[in-house]
Amino acid sequence: MLRWLRGFVLPTAACQDAEPPTRYETLFQALDRNGDGVVDIGELQEGLRNLGIPLGQDAEEKIFTTGDVNKDGKLDFEEFMKYLKDHEKKMKLAFKSLDKNNDGKIEASEIVQSLQTLGLTISEQQAELILQSIDVDGTMTVDWNEWRDYFLFNPVTDIEEIIRFWKHSTGIDIGDSLTIPDEFTEDEKKSGQWWRQLLAGGIAGAVSRTSTAPLDRLKIMMQVHGSKSDKMNIFGGFRQMVKEGGIRSLWRGNGTNVIKIAPETAVKFWAYEQYKKLLTEEGQKIGTFERFISGSMAGATAQTFIYPMEVMKTRLAVGKTGQYSGIYDCAKKILKHEGLGAFYKGYVPNLLGIIPYAGIDLAVYELLKSYWLDNFAKDSVNPGVMVLLGCGALSSTCGQLASYPLALVRTRMQAQAMLEGSPQLNMVGLFRRIISKEGIPGLYRGITPNFMKVLPAVGISYVVYENMKQTLGVTQK
Repeated sequence: MLRWLRGFVLPTAACQDAEPPTRYETLFQALDRNGDGVVDIGELQEGLRNLGIPLGQDAEEKIFTTGDVNKDGKLDFEEFMKYLKDHEKKMKLAFKSLDKNNDGKIEASEIVQSLQTLGLTISEQQAELILQSIDVDGTMTVDWNEWRDYFLFNPVTDIEEIIRFWKHSTGIDIGDSLTIPDEFTEDEKKSGQWWRQLLAGGIAGAVSRTSTAPLDRLKIMMQVHGSKSDKMNIFGGFRQMVKEGGIRSLWRGNGTNVIKIAPETAVKFWAYEQYKKLLTEEGQKIGTFERFISGSMAGATAQTFIYPMEVMKTRLAVGKTGQYSGIYDCAKKILKHEGLGAFYKGYVPNLLGIIPYAGIDLAVYELLKSYWLDNFAKDSVNPGVMVLLGCGALSSTCGQLASYPLALVRTRMQAQAMLEGSPQLNMVGLFRRIISKEGIPGLYRGITPNFMKVLPAVGISYVVYENMKQTLGVTQK
């Protein structure tokens, strides 16, 4: 495709100011299928496909909406030429930011260096694969013409957007609260895109959690009651819950789980920005290690703020029919019978669980990213939606697996007061009791329904997230 562009649409002198109108006209005529002097979105999409440049609906729509200055639903030649000229200027700046030694060529070592400053670590071998996808003449370097040709119809505008293919978060919510917050560019913060993305993610999380709530409640029941008898399996657990409280009881505790999304997201985002400022010099890009530390501390801060809601969620989920009339009634009874300290039962294992979860989640994601770049990045460094979702789900699952014993002990501590005849043990005492009576497998009770909800949660949250981004007018990257 690049060679075709260079040979037909983009002559060698394309970057000279004297020539551009000719090449712009040639390209515009190729896109203007009916020859009426304007290009609509359908012609743009069909024309790009025929030219062998399929970008996908989001990127094509972004080009069209950016170029359509008078918003009449059509691109005339002047608008088309202005868009390409403006876009080339932005891509020139991106090229210069990568060309560290100012020799007019981008080399593998310069890509490695630039991505490191943006918090993305890759090997020189992986950088060479990225170069191969852009390099036309086989020199293993990329000059301005090759760079411009490659990104001519890609609506990215700077180097940060180019590497955001591998942004870790994609609006996935698998029901946990320990993931490291999103990274937002300065443009996203200034334009208000950040809060739209957070809102879209929050709504996606609410729908996803509600859809998988029966599995979440079953997990909590198995964590709390599983030690009484080894007979509680998935089918038996569902049957027991439905028999005790009917179908609606499967969603018991879900209201609290959904309500806490908003304050937790807000506190985590605010705290993350503050910790980043403390750990990095002014103007410096955050690295992977600083991102991990900032994210973990932000998670701890958010958990401290909303932890009483975690306790109430567990109490409502474990409670019997009629025991609590709602969230307020649950809070009132806990305060009356157990005091303020009860709202922070299990807080220590919950806090300790953040480090292994966030650390392994991030490490596995980086490992999967490296593997994909080493083995599959032939024509593009964009892995696509399915690869991103798969990597995100697998890394989160590994994080859950590592921190699960602490999560189980936390849940038992939260619910201890509800179990008649059960001693009120601390974290160490509970670990000892579980291992002595149930062995190591006892620390993983309820993990099966926990894993069962990962795939539907990922799928549902992603679909809702993407639809909400469109509804809220979030610019696609």
